[in-house]
Amino acid sequence: MNETFDPTRRHSLGAAAAWMMLASLGAGRAQAGSAGTAPALSFTPVPMTVEAPLAVPPGYTARVLYAWGDATGQAEVTPWGSDVLVTPAAQRLQAGMHHDGMAFFPLDGRRQARTRHGLLALNHEYTDERLLHLDAASLADGARTPEQVARSQAAHGVSVIEVRREGAAAAWSVVRPSRQARRITADTPMAVSGPAAGHALLRTAADPEGRRILGTFANCAANATPWGTYLTCEENIQGYFEPPTEPGASQRRWGLQAGGRGNWARWHLHDERFDLRRHPNEFHRFGWVVEIDPHDPTMTPVKRTALGRAVHEGAATGVSKDGRAVVFMGEDARFEYIYRFVSRDRVRPGGFAANRDLLDHGTLSVARFDAGGRGRWLPLTHGQGGLTPENGFADQGEVVIRTREASDRLGGTKMDRPEWTAISPVTGEVFVTLTNNAQRGKPGLPGADAANPRAPNPTGHILRWRHGGDLAAETFQWDIVALGGGETAGDAFSSPDGLTVDPFGRLWVATDAAPMLEAAPGERLWLPRNQLLACDPNAPGGPQMRRFLVAPPGCEVTGPVMAPDGRTLFLNIQHPDAGWPAPGGRPRSATVAVTKDDGGVIGG
Repeated sequence: MNETFDPTRRHSLGAAAAWMMLASLGAGRAQAGSAGTAPALSFTPVPMTVEAPLAVPPGYTARVLYAWGDATGQAEVTPWGSDVLVTPAAQRLQAGMHHDGMAFFPLDGRRQARTRHGLLALNHEYTDERLLHLDAASLADGARTPEQVARSQAAHGVSVIEVRREGAAAAWSVVRPSRQARRITADTPMAVSGPAAGHALLRTAADPEGRRILGTFANCAANATPWGTYLTCEENIQGYFEPPTEPGASQRRWGLQAGGRGNWARWHLHDERFDLRRHPNEFHRFGWVVEIDPHDPTMTPVKRTALGRAVHEGAATGVSKDGRAVVFMGEDARFEYIYRFVSRDRVRPGGFAANRDLLDHGTLSVARFDAGGRGRWLPLTHGQGGLTPENGFADQGEVVIRTREASDRLGGTKMDRPEWTAISPVTGEVFVTLTNNAQRGKPGLPGADAANPRAPNPTGHILRWRHGGDLAAETFQWDIVALGGGETAGDAFSSPDGLTVDPFGRLWVATDAAPMLEAAPGERLWLPRNQLLACDPNAPGGPQMRRFLVAPPGCEVTGPVMAPDGRTLFLNIQHPDAGWPAPGGRPRSATVAVTKDDGGVIGG
């Protein structure tokens, strides 16, 4: 999502875990640079000038699966209606607003057969308060009622839904009722683990031990782990807090502004923990990667502090050559960083139960991209590289709470808003979308460098790196896969955001661009709608972008994920304009399932 956050902008368990384990092991042990054999991209590209609200190539069908207000399947609930003002209690049993990062967890256990049954876990990033409350006038002066705050908090968080496809040509549907369906919101109890658990900076009057946090929100990108859990990333948390009268340097770095400017949510009016004048440590309790077991609706989600605190976007997880978990993360803010976490222990068979502490012990590092296509991971470890009490880092807990400042000291490369990360199950290459940075090169700000070669960079680019066959290697080789703004062969794109690699090693790139952009000084690029593109990054002659989907007006495309058999592509449409998905109704973010009419592999 945009760094300049504007919430009013219309713009069987064992089988599942085994499949993901095999895919990640393949990624971790692949030889660097080895190109996999992928089905050729043979679909007819969709023109940007299509009139249909949502367009896919001939021979494909896109169907809405799960829209804001749809029942999860946990319990009976009053059907959503365009003129129905739902209660907070009902919203906790319905899809939240603004669908984002997503992962699919197969339940049929037939990797070679067609995937027909599974769980979808997806984020609900933020709310459009005017649409949510059906009362724009009362919100104009920043006022909120207790019910409005409760409804807003209930519309955030995560959904877990059960989905099924009865036959090869049948549409996907949500299974209702479902014992596995679940909603997690901004007041769901969370555990805290890792080096910041119990830290003085996480303790509050309501939680003097600093080990129990209520809720997750601002959830953007997400991913599945090899042991079958869901990692959801807390991103733009700064807009939910009333700041202190004079925010400190670290708070300003996160975007907190004096006088309450930027606090669009107004939750502090009826939930005092969001008032930092009264509870300053509450701010440190968000900005984490949260682990959820989608197979167990009673599981307490866990904030994994060993992975660092950041404007998290992306948590792609693979397995190293010796079997340890490796997580790659971006931080969606201008001039911030790319991170990697390598676990101390090996991934064990047995799902979450066997790996419940895996992400609590290991090494967090920040990436340094050097000239000549080489790079290095710099460990963010207390006592090393100047991360000492003398420099303001009392312990490892403070290092992970202040991950940005620690990365500054080590000299990580300041990137152009790194968003989603993805690991190829075929080659072991790691990809990241760098959505844009119009500020690069301006007076007093960093200029172009090897990994961020344009100043300014209004249209973004996609970067990849290789670790010589081991995702835990200290060094890597990198290159640029694609440049936005029409500089890469194929269809033009801008502001790459959501990202996934399918089972065949092909990239699927979702965009979040403004309708008209300045691709270069004085040069305009006209892309009136966002899109989903396919790319074979190792194709003969070099990568080429091919437009697969054109999205409804006003929205961004996000959350792309492929079913294990490659025959269904799930994605999310976030903040569409009025008239989608139903003409004349309130616009609704929604999950869409795309299938090929002949039942074949998507894109092939």
